[in-house]
Amino acid sequence: MTAAPHIHSHRFSAMASPCEIKVETDDADLASRLSAAAEAEARRIEEKFTRYRPTGIVSRINCADGAPVEVDEETAGLIAYAAQVHALSEGRFDITSGVLRRVWTFDGSDRVPNRAKVESVLPLVGWHKVRWESPVIHMPPGMEIDLGGICKEYAVDRAARAIALEANVPAMVNFGGDLATTGAKSDGRWRIAIESLDPEKDTGGVLHIAGGAIATSGDARRFLLKNGRRYSHILDPRTGYPVENPPRSVTVAAKTCLQAGTLSTLAMLRGRDAERFLTSEGVQSWVHW
Repeated sequence: MTAAPHIHSHRFSAMASPCEIKVETDDADLASRLSAAAEAEARRIEEKFTRYRPTGIVSRINCADGAPVEVDEETAGLIAYAAQVHALSEGRFDITSGVLRRVWTFDGSDRVPNRAKVESVLPLVGWHKVRWESPVIHMPPGMEIDLGGICKEYAVDRAARAIALEANVPAMVNFGGDLATTGAKSDGRWRIAIESLDPEKDTGGVLHIAGGAIATSGDARRFLLKNGRRYSHILDPRTGYPVENPPRSVTVAAKTCLQAGTLSTLAMLRGRDAERFLTSEGVQSWVHW
């Protein structure tokens, strides 16, 4: 019986997440090159699309002070995707809603902002206020975009693609629990641990997938708790307040990580209707309340 090829692991940190690349091959040099290519793609995307650094395109857009900004093809593709999801979600998904972090800090405390503070930033939220005529984006002064809701999943897909372009070997890209594979392992399936909602447990279960991608959205670590009420970090940009009665976590399996991440986020934004939404989309999912 022939032994299965070795699994090489490469770990690093990016996009505020622990990242891991696994490559199944007996060629250690090949595994190293593929892992380096995947990490380089992750860091390129982080540098380009983070809102925290002044060097990227998002910073340039956010600092335009009302002036139009022409963007490159990759950025235009992400903005167009976000605009499409905004329309499909009836405004629940909105890349201009990042300014709400100025009044909401989900650190497990009881510091819930008052209505006046929330309403003070709502004028800066709303994709419908943005003029988007690809490749030019024109935002009112003071408004910002935040691609954090899709960027990590996009990076996972791009890193997996970087590996697939170099070699036809099974590999898995995992950025903070959002992951994609280039194909099935020699023994059939990848073993995936889901983050536990219980701090006493390491995992919330184990999935086995042959290929495709998985993404999870949830509030296991980011929430507020006041007078016995838990406030999820999933904010409804239409109101400026946390979504009412969302699941604790939603995990979705899909063809790409971007698709899986979008569907898991949209399910959370649906609150108590999360499972009904996922059923209507016909995707494989795991919902924890």
